[in-house]
Amino acid sequence: MNIKYIHEPDDLQCGQAVLAMLTGIDVEEIAKRLDNYRETTLKEMKQTLREHGFTVDDKRMQVYDKTQLPDICMLSLETPRCWHWSLYCEGVFYDPEHGVMDDFPVSDRKYYWEIRLDR
Repeated sequence: MNIKYIHEPDDLQCGQAVLAMLTGIDVEEIAKRLDNYRETTLKEMKQTLREHGFTVDDKRMQVYDKTQLPDICMLSLETPRCWHWSLYCEGVFYDPEHGVMDDFPVSDRKYYWEIRLDR
């Protein structure tokens, strides 16, 4: 999957940025469609991805090391500031706040939901 990195427009739109990276839809359009310019919920994340041809596993998995991650997943991370959405795809972390990385941003607890493209 070819991901184009998107930096979050503000501190509260990490979820919208993750959705934009996965769907290829502009982050502002994602926020408009959700009618949400603040923190996204798990329900909003799953519903948007499913509407765009993705399968999202319902089971939240705790992760300690990047070797435990599936090929594509959305991440919920407890960072020093807040809970934060991020994206992992085929060995690369696309973090809306911290940029493109080869490992998790600093976080105490890490969870993921596996994503598969059905298209």
